[in-house]
Amino acid sequence: MFTFLLCLKLLMLEILFAMNIKLNIRQKITVSLIGTTVVLFSFFIGYFSITTKNVFYKSAKELTLSVTNHYAKAIEGSLNEDMAVVRTLSTAFLEHKQLPFDQWRELIMGMYKQVMQVNPHIDAIWDSWEFSYLDPNWDKPHGRWLHIYYREGGKLLSKYEKRSLDGDPAVYASLKFAGKEAIIEPYASALQTSGLMTSLTSPLYVSGKYVGLVGIDLFLGSLQTLIAEIHPFDEVEPFIITSNGTFIAHPDTAYLAKSIEDVYPEISNNNSIVEMVKAGKAFSFMERDKTGEKRFYTFSPINVGRTKTPWALAIAVPERVILSDANRSYNIGLLVGVIGIVLLVVLIYSIANYITKPVMLITRLLVDLSKGRIDKSMKIQYNSEDEIAEMGRALSRSIDSLLAKTEFARTIGHGKLDAELNLPSDEDTLGQSLLDMRESLKKARNDEELRKQEDEKRRWVNEGLAQFGDILRQNNDNLSKLGDELIKSLVWYLNANLGGVFVKNEESNPTTYDLASAFAYDRKRYLQKSFELGEGLVGSCAAERDTIYMKDVPQDYIKVTSGLGDTNPNTLLLIPLVIEEEVLGVIEIAALRNFEDFEIEFVEKLGESIASTLRTVRINQKTAELLEQSQQQTEQMAAQEEEMRQNMEELQATQEEAARKSFEMQGLVDALNASSYVMEYDTHGTIISINDAYLELLGMTREESIGKHHSDNIVMTEDQRRHYEEFWSNLRKGKIQKETNHVRIGRKDFTFLETYTPIKNANEEVYKILKVSIDISSEKKSK
Repeated sequence: MFTFLLCLKLLMLEILFAMNIKLNIRQKITVSLIGTTVVLFSFFIGYFSITTKNVFYKSAKELTLSVTNHYAKAIEGSLNEDMAVVRTLSTAFLEHKQLPFDQWRELIMGMYKQVMQVNPHIDAIWDSWEFSYLDPNWDKPHGRWLHIYYREGGKLLSKYEKRSLDGDPAVYASLKFAGKEAIIEPYASALQTSGLMTSLTSPLYVSGKYVGLVGIDLFLGSLQTLIAEIHPFDEVEPFIITSNGTFIAHPDTAYLAKSIEDVYPEISNNNSIVEMVKAGKAFSFMERDKTGEKRFYTFSPINVGRTKTPWALAIAVPERVILSDANRSYNIGLLVGVIGIVLLVVLIYSIANYITKPVMLITRLLVDLSKGRIDKSMKIQYNSEDEIAEMGRALSRSIDSLLAKTEFARTIGHGKLDAELNLPSDEDTLGQSLLDMRESLKKARNDEELRKQEDEKRRWVNEGLAQFGDILRQNNDNLSKLGDELIKSLVWYLNANLGGVFVKNEESNPTTYDLASAFAYDRKRYLQKSFELGEGLVGSCAAERDTIYMKDVPQDYIKVTSGLGDTNPNTLLLIPLVIEEEVLGVIEIAALRNFEDFEIEFVEKLGESIASTLRTVRINQKTAELLEQSQQQTEQMAAQEEEMRQNMEELQATQEEAARKSFEMQGLVDALNASSYVMEYDTHGTIISINDAYLELLGMTREESIGKHHSDNIVMTEDQRRHYEEFWSNLRKGKIQKETNHVRIGRKDFTFLETYTPIKNANEEVYKILKVSIDISSEKKSK
């Protein structure tokens, strides 16, 4: 470049000498400088104008591609959200199909109504269930139930009806055959007055067999509204087509429901538009339209769920529109170049010296700034009002702003996140970034504090569970020692003041909860206290099987209702020790402070482990007692064996006594049948026997009752079903179950105390369940 400039100057001087024009050195330098500047300025203006034009052209095309992709993703996201609703409904319905058909139908219609209320853009929700799935006796390959919830006249309406009795329609048959998620080609709605509709569907399969379909209907008018908002340039033509090339949104509504192959046959065939859309590819091209004007077309795919029929959003922009900014920039560049040349010719001689000095100063300062150096000494003062002065003042303001930002960054770097920074304008990107960084640091510090608090709580809970797990494992053979260690450690761990463990006494009548261990004010107290079920706070906690947490306990209240003596704490926490619906005990903790929620949850979780250990301790104690009894009985039997051989006559008498007792037992059974309601089930809950009293109460014959299931006509939640299955599982394991049921027979309410007793055969295997029901309705009414 330097050689080029030197040659150019020499050429200008040679021309002047050849013209034999007498000029002084200053004039020659001025003329050569002006000539060189004009030539170079013209060259660079032309180069940068053309380059700028190309950049604007490329940017306009990239903007069109970006806008197309953005709106395509937005439409895809909206349709995928709707497809997720369909997919979720299909999954949920299969999980609830075990209900009776009428109840199941009421459930799904209720779900449809909720979805329609929450999603006003959905025009209808419907499903189809094959008769072959609902009715095992249906032997035709067609026939289905249709349930639909739809909008009409601003209202939500519903109906259900039988369809496809004489054969499946073509659309449904194709969806049924495909057996996968689908988005249906647009069609005219039977519910909307105008416009196109589409449907999103998801198939229902049970054990690999097609059983039905769930779908929603969407009004496509919203897409027409959406494309009206797409205008990155003037005169753009956005439109949406399906995988078959059908227009579903276009500025000219006359094109709706028509194929792009019919509307733009030449463009479609030249660029294989339909094939590219079906392949789900993004593509673009330049093509002339019907009027001969060149347009830039860009297509972005819209993939819906797991369907294999993608749509596409397209934008067509005239090339002249894309080039308008580029041409404008080009013309402006040329105009600026010409003006610049004229100004240079006029002003270069008069202001060269004036400009050189401040420009060099500013250049030096800018070089320093580019190297990262900045301080107050770099500020410069200008008294004039020309551009150079404005540049100097702008540079000074920039230095002030950078100094302020540097100090701000240094301050927040030292952890002072309350520092403030005044921005010179809303367009200060660096300053706004620094403020955003400060807010991010604040949020990070707050999040870190919250995380540390949560980690500390989790650590406290985990350490506590591990500590008490050791206590439970080490003392699971001694109830007294277990209670002492447990309540002492729990009071200390919770930083409480006193506590007690009340254990269920099964031998008392009525059942009571006796104080097994107590710990108060750092020393052990032995307080003999006992509470019946429902008595005081301990009895209430056991009866309700729920946690009791009291704040601001009155000074004299704990002496009346608590089992911990005469202290006066401010808060009281009682946790039931429940396992398999049985309350084995109650833990009572009192403190002068309030308990946190995570501490209460910790004690509740610990209560489950304590209940399990209590049951294990009791089982171990009973096992030891039974073992001791067994040993005693073995010794007795060994001693009696000789005596029995010597007393065969007494054996005969014993057999006669056993026969008499057997006769008496049969009498007891007959009396039980006469006084109570007796029913027998097999191990799966099917009725195999029922006494006459029960038949008379139910108003049924024996033939009508035998074979019915225990759960017939019972609607259960998921939680109730889990407890129900656990109930029958315990029976099959040989465990006696009791429950109280309230039923209405005819117009009369009954309350039954029901006992379910497993009956075993000679191999100790449960082969049937005996249920004895006692009517306690009168007792309940008297209470």
